[in-house]
Amino acid sequence: MDMKKTDLKRFIANSLPIVGLTVGICLFLFLLSLLGNGNDYFVFWGDPANEIFADAANAAVRSTDHFNWTFIALFAVIVYIYGTELRNKNYKGIVAALSLYGVHWLYEIANAVIGSAAGYALWTVSPESTSFILLVGVSWELSLMFSIAGLAMSKLLPDDPKKKLLGMNNRILFAIANAAFFAIFEIFLAGTPAFLWTYPWWGAIPVFVTTYIPFFLAAFLVPDLAVKTQKRFLAVVWGLVAVLLLILIPLGVI
Repeated sequence: MDMKKTDLKRFIANSLPIVGLTVGICLFLFLLSLLGNGNDYFVFWGDPANEIFADAANAAVRSTDHFNWTFIALFAVIVYIYGTELRNKNYKGIVAALSLYGVHWLYEIANAVIGSAAGYALWTVSPESTSFILLVGVSWELSLMFSIAGLAMSKLLPDDPKKKLLGMNNRILFAIANAAFFAIFEIFLAGTPAFLWTYPWWGAIPVFVTTYIPFFLAAFLVPDLAVKTQKRFLAVVWGLVAVLLLILIPLGVI
């Protein structure tokens, strides 16, 4: 019984800084949303007025009307980056990249399913902003960015996976910090015609907590696991992505 109490106290002690930082960032984003209410350049919450633009995006999924040659150029850059990391035997970096990218694809599939079921996705990309829309919420360019986001951000991590910073594991701290950075940047994106939120309850705070934190936890925690566990994680995630795409696209769901 004493051991259980000790473990519980240790769990609570380790969790408090994480919860405190996450709540603090949420409060910061909320205050920013109050201060920035009505701003033309920064959007903190969705707007039903965007539905007309979301309709255009839904109609343009996998259309080639806006195709241009940046599609090929950007793909070549990504191949070069992955090839260089493999040549340098940065396998942990590759695992970080594929972990985040796989989770990202699961989210994009879920977002597209929500759009199919409810009429509008949680996030949408506009056809004018991209050479190709893969799914309603992700363009070719955005997807390629996420394909290397885990790799790029993992290079900032301390070498010691157990080192604590601000009372918490550095991997978790960096995951929360990167999630906050991406969520704040998305506030700007939502203020452009390229990226749309239509639901008034969806915005920077839920994006930070429910989307970007899991992305970066996958990128920063999985590479430190045993190699067999890494392989299992990637096999399950990417296997699920492949199965869902192979079933849902032909059915017209996404």
